[in-house]
Amino acid sequence: MLKPGDTLGILGGGQLGRMLALAAAQLGLKVHVYVPDLDSPAFDVVSDRTIAPYDDEEALAWFAGTVEAATYEFENIPSTTATILDRAGKLSPSPRALATTQDRLDEKSFVAALGIPTAPFAEVSTEAGLARALAAIGRPSVLKTRRFGYDGKGQAMIRPETDAVAAWAALGRVPCILEGFVAFERELSVVAARSRSGAFAAYDLCNNEHRHHILDITRVPAGVSAATERRAVEIAAAIAAALDYVGVLTVEMFLVRQDGAETLVVNEIAPRVHNSGHWTIEGAVTSQFEQHVRAVCGWPLGSTARRGRIEMRNLLGDDVEAWPSLLAEPGAHLHLYGKTEARPGRKMGHVTRIFPLD
Repeated sequence: MLKPGDTLGILGGGQLGRMLALAAAQLGLKVHVYVPDLDSPAFDVVSDRTIAPYDDEEALAWFAGTVEAATYEFENIPSTTATILDRAGKLSPSPRALATTQDRLDEKSFVAALGIPTAPFAEVSTEAGLARALAAIGRPSVLKTRRFGYDGKGQAMIRPETDAVAAWAALGRVPCILEGFVAFERELSVVAARSRSGAFAAYDLCNNEHRHHILDITRVPAGVSAATERRAVEIAAAIAAALDYVGVLTVEMFLVRQDGAETLVVNEIAPRVHNSGHWTIEGAVTSQFEQHVRAVCGWPLGSTARRGRIEMRNLLGDDVEAWPSLLAEPGAHLHLYGKTEARPGRKMGHVTRIFPLD
């Protein structure tokens, strides 16, 4: 168990690392980030930094010696990096959780083995395998790279008229997974935490709207039945327990309506704090960032109680230019990530609005 004054290490220095560092500082912790990039948003708010490649074993060993615990802000950390820190007894969540969620085929297989519904899926590693997958899954379907895909990157829609071989070639002919298209009504997510002792706490279910495959707006409550929300939390708890997870994780789901009944289909697991949980900074008693810090430091989990009806909107690209009017808006909570270049689709910040409960 860490104590105030100890140092938490974070692999990665993006906006999630920045907000984790801010939460850690409020709890009296120092933060040391490890990142290959020369300029990262987290640098503005941390006490120390190491700039080195993720595969630099000497630098990682030195980093491990400077921190009492370590975590990561995104899931594309190399497995060797995670293993080095785990051997030092410092890393949460575990390398197993990271490895399972880094590979879409492994992730889908893991979830399906728990008896939790997913889209139908099949492995694609050759043209012959692609043909077999299409015969089994059909069209429309979605071809996704097994690794390194996010915000709609690394995937292609396979419609009846699509040249599937050309689509796979455009993805680099790398190992892929073909998933059946889910005719969903809503995209939902459960942001939850599990402690070292196995305690589990979930935030209220989120309803997410995307723009060009990037999260645009999150609303809470999600507007689903109480039974559906309970089932969503049960799914997240089962996944966290099966991974022996420590920290915050997010389970993204599709809401499908069949004969008037609501059904949940798991899409992805994010082994980290998540964009759809940003509303918790002002909208919950304990933010997802503080919750993650609590969990990986061996501290008790905080309350996930919601403070009102919530709307969180991402500021993508030039959306950030509206910051003066957002600052002038009563009740708007503006967060800017310190990024200098506003590229199209880049997450530059977010704004959260809290409305009274009905």
